[in-house]
Amino acid sequence: MTIGIDISQLAFAHTGVANLLKQLVNSMIDEGQEHDFVLFYSSMRIPFNSEWIQPRKNVRFKLYKFPPTFLDVLWNRLHIIPIEHFIGEVDIFISSDWTEPPVNKARKLSILYDLVVLKYPEESTKKIIETQKRKLKHLINETQTILCISESTAHDAEQLLKIDEKRLKVVYPALTL
Repeated sequence: MTIGIDISQLAFAHTGVANLLKQLVNSMIDEGQEHDFVLFYSSMRIPFNSEWIQPRKNVRFKLYKFPPTFLDVLWNRLHIIPIEHFIGEVDIFISSDWTEPPVNKARKLSILYDLVVLKYPEESTKKIIETQKRKLKHLINETQTILCISESTAHDAEQLLKIDEKRLKVVYPALTL
């Protein structure tokens, strides 16, 4: 099986999202040695740092220099050009925090960290709120499995987004020191 994962949020090193994503990806690769992984990374200004992952034969990187606003327009607003165009055919694609690209045939999973933009909009900028709402629309309509980082996030997804609990799986973040 080939698993694609959007790791673009690693551009924002030392954030909770980046730390969780590193741990999740490393755990998946450690546990899934029989699978191939294609890791998609895009940042206009921040070069990819691979120090967090050991080189492995079953891991490939697809690195691009697209700004996040371009991917927001391409995938969240227009919702065109499937991720496979950039990373090749995959059986599963896992999106992360900022965008929700369309897929050709892949099963879609998405990581849901929180719903702060809906619960506490005063804590976010207008740009973040609008981007997240566009992403959430596609997550609700297309994503088969939503990986929530807590029971609270899963509960919020059920209540605020009206997502069936069968689609929600809690995956707790790992502790890193």
